[in-house]
Amino acid sequence: MQSVKMSLEEAHALAVRCLMQHGADEENARAVADIVTAAERDLCHSHGLFRIPGYVASLKSGKVNGKARPAVSDLAPSVVQVAGDGGFAPLALEVGRAALVERAKSNGIAALALNDIYHFAALWPETEALAEQGLAAFAFTAAFPYVVAPGGRTPIFGTNPMAFAWPRPGKHPMVFDQASSTMARGEIMIAARDGHSVPYGAGIDRNGKDTTDPKAILDGGAQLAFGGYKGAALAMMVELLVGALIGDKLSFEAKAADNGDGGPPVGGELIIALDPARFGDGAGFAAHADLLFERMLSDDGVRLPGDRRRKAREETARDGIHVQESLSRTLQELIGS
Repeated sequence: MQSVKMSLEEAHALAVRCLMQHGADEENARAVADIVTAAERDLCHSHGLFRIPGYVASLKSGKVNGKARPAVSDLAPSVVQVAGDGGFAPLALEVGRAALVERAKSNGIAALALNDIYHFAALWPETEALAEQGLAAFAFTAAFPYVVAPGGRTPIFGTNPMAFAWPRPGKHPMVFDQASSTMARGEIMIAARDGHSVPYGAGIDRNGKDTTDPKAILDGGAQLAFGGYKGAALAMMVELLVGALIGDKLSFEAKAADNGDGGPPVGGELIIALDPARFGDGAGFAAHADLLFERMLSDDGVRLPGDRRRKAREETARDGIHVQESLSRTLQELIGS
């Protein structure tokens, strides 16, 4: 398959130009481009430049406010809210981060509720940024209804990802990010685009039959939760945390409110940050955690979550990235060149 090579700086500039060409102001475009480029840097193509046409579609349709100005407020001593002003999530996350860090370090634990945002990215950047400031962090968000409940045929849950990061003073944080579905939606979309099959258990077709055809899953079928009812329970938990708890939309409510432009859903995100130094092990938490990590790594073939992404950063910083040729053409068309 043909591809176009570019540096990370070129990818970032291209993303900014696409977004600003279609209604985002410089601050919002830069924030989105930062997240998209981080995904490309980590070789997570399903959340990288692949997402830009969807971002642009939502700007062109008027669904998303490309000039959003998120606003921070306090709901409780350890609960911060960001009203997203109908914009993309990255700028809202930036605006709320400092307050979340301050509350977590003051109180030991704090939460950030983001409302009225459009989230279309990976979750690990927000938790990793907190771990780099010495905090353990969880992040949750929902999507459109793509995933069936156990025994069902009608999608009700989003892919509902969750991320967790653990600080390691003097070392890179341990970070994982996973959907509650067997596969991320973007991975299935890329498989369909490129003509690849997906693993058994990823989804069902419109007749409720298991399939490895990504197009059948996307065209009237549905995705499956990982681990059957166990993953579905986690998907339900995420719906409650980012919908009912913080007063935002459940996945099926987001779908009902959507204009079908192909862009991200409106909804919420919940981030919970903890200061390990404020809990029972005090300053010893890091060495204690490293006992676990060292025991894991002593088994040949085991790696810590996030290590692949960290290794990818070395590669892309040196060699740049490769963008599928058809996607490159689409992006060039979006900037009119």
